[in-house]
Amino acid sequence: MLRIALAVALGFSIVSLAGMANTSAADKKEDKKAETKTLEGKLVCTKCKLSETDACGNALLVKDGDKTITYYIKDKGKGEKYHKCSGEQDAKVTGKVTKDGDKMVITDAKVEKK
Repeated sequence: MLRIALAVALGFSIVSLAGMANTSAADKKEDKKAETKTLEGKLVCTKCKLSETDACGNALLVKDGDKTITYYIKDKGKGEKYHKCSGEQDAKVTGKVTKDGDKMVITDAKVEKK
């Protein structure tokens, strides 16, 4: 009986460890998808300028030919020193760029106003 209990416990341990290994491999794969890029454009408020959110946030509008791409910055929103509610400001942003659904998102952003 003790052997069976030990065998079952060992089986659960192996399955649990295998699941954790898959999770960390998936996390590493996600990190590889996030490219660190430097982008230049207009820094705007997602609430006041773009009217897209209920709370103030930051976004970078980048011109790509005739098209403008909006990169949403994951940060403290209005609590950031570089936040500007009305208008827009030239800025250079360096961070990890990923795609979240239809949106481009910048995490770990370093923002330099021009």
